[in-house]
Amino acid sequence: MNTILRLPKVLQERGRSRSAHYLDIQQGLFTRPVLIGQRAVGWPAHEVHTLNAARIAGKPDDEIRILVAQLEADRKAAT
Repeated sequence: MNTILRLPKVLQERGRSRSAHYLDIQQGLFTRPVLIGQRAVGWPAHEVHTLNAARIAGKPDDEIRILVAQLEADRKAAT
């Protein structure tokens, strides 16, 4: 099942503030949101969990950026 998490849940799962979350996106350390409505965005739950697991495993930022790029590429391949 593909679940999309809204921002409050993503922030709760990550333990990050809103500004830190969007800074991570700008720096390539977290995936960009997907549109789920005209003014609504969310993140695939599996991406949130995968990136959290990489952080817990102590992956360096360079490896996280590669993982983010792969996750975003996988989105395009799934369509």
